Amino acid sequence: MKQNVFYKYFSAMVLLLSAISVHSQIVIKNKNFSFGTTGRIGFGYSPDIEGHTGRQLNLLNQGSLGGRMDQGDYVDLLPSFHFIPVNANKESTEIDFQVRLAFYSSNGTFLGNVNSGSTDGMIVSLPEAFVEARNIVGSPWTVWAGARYMRYDDVHIADYFYFDDHSSQGFGIKYKNSSFSMFFPAAIDTTSSGNATPYSYSNIISGNKFLTYRQREVMVAEQSFILSQKHLIKLLAEYHHVPAVSKNADPAFPSDNGFVAGVKINSELETRKTGSFNQFSVRYGTGIANGGDNGNTQTWRTFGAPQADNQTYKGAYSFTMVEHLMLNLSDKISLNPYAVYTQSKGGANTNGMATDFYDKSIYNYKTDLAIGTRVIYYLTNWFHLVSELHYTARKDSYNPIASMVKFAFAPTIVPTAERSPWARPHLRFIAEVSRYNDYAKDAMYSSFLQQAGQKRIGTYFGVRSEWWVF
Repeated sequence: MKQNVFYKYFSAMVLLLSAISVHSQIVIKNKNFSFGTTGRIGFGYSPDIEGHTGRQLNLLNQGSLGGRMDQGDYVDLLPSFHFIPVNANKESTEIDFQVRLAFYSSNGTFLGNVNSGSTDGMIVSLPEAFVEARNIVGSPWTVWAGARYMRYDDVHIADYFYFDDHSSQGFGIKYKNSSFSMFFPAAIDTTSSGNATPYSYSNIISGNKFLTYRQREVMVAEQSFILSQKHLIKLLAEYHHVPAVSKNADPAFPSDNGFVAGVKINSELETRKTGSFNQFSVRYGTGIANGGDNGNTQTWRTFGAPQADNQTYKGAYSFTMVEHLMLNLSDKISLNPYAVYTQSKGGANTNGMATDFYDKSIYNYKTDLAIGTRVIYYLTNWFHLVSELHYTARKDSYNPIASMVKFAFAPTIVPTAERSPWARPHLRFIAEVSRYNDYAKDAMYSSFLQQAGQKRIGTYFGVRSEWWVF
């Protein structure tokens, strides 16, 4: 009996291997493939937390404003396929299909010696999957469709894409320095966050309730003007619309709108070492387009509560101003200062607490301020001394101001031996200390304080690698 079972298994394995062998003869004809990656991996240690697990020192609701050296692990993998056109002008046409696989954790590690229990908080997402064709048949036209990280300049030391982060799903077209895009970020179910316009409702047209989504429609127009070889101005305009649902919806919601306008100025600066610049931007959003909170800058992440009488965000606004400098002063030192100010108000007629769509009391007004700088001293080609100093403050409605000062020191090995702020990979030895004001301490207004308790001083130590290959 056992021998018969053995023969059955053996025969099945032979058939399987034969099938694999036949299948392996299929030749993949598209050889035009590239692979990119970006990420940060290491460990963090906070001795003032009872369990010693490293926690970010930054204030709550500000993301990485205040520095990101103590940010958690993440890994992005970016495979890209490149297509070759048959037209005579194929040399100037670029056609790509790109995917981004993002791996990170919401409650701990997802790397190394983990098991199914410890990876419960692991998140695997596909934030990018799109096709883009540039300079089609030698023309100045570019088109794209899909889901993508469509974002441009950022304050790197705070991971803050501050002006034109349109990351979402949609399509776009560009002609020279003019572009028009539409985005449809309705896949966000805001019933979980409670501080944005509700996309989800129950459709009852069939007599039964089926959860479905309202579609937010975002139209974006951008125009760049090259004033000279060293100065560029970009203008931004957006229109947002969420349709009404009433006849076959439970609950019913009115339609709502929002507008955004902004200007960004990029200037190259002359210093002893090339690569210096100044970036300044101002952006103003109204209605449901007043997004820009928790370290995110997408305008469709609506802030605050709606008006109580008509359940719209009429009167809501958000103002953001950013100054970002890179000064490569010499082969010995680079400075990277920045400043971010944001003021936002929801649709409710108060600067205090207000009730959202889900009967939850939330803040309807806030201000954010972040000022910081990174100093890179190139001790040798491959050994850099990186230090950062940040001041951040947050005021939620009528609450006192929560503030933090943080200093970070990170001796860094740069094996590529490049004296540049953008040289990667980095292997950093990190030491950070922060000081909180009375309100931040008492309210435990940081991830660190929520674990360590009401402490004036916060500490963090770690070793992390950071890399990118595009």
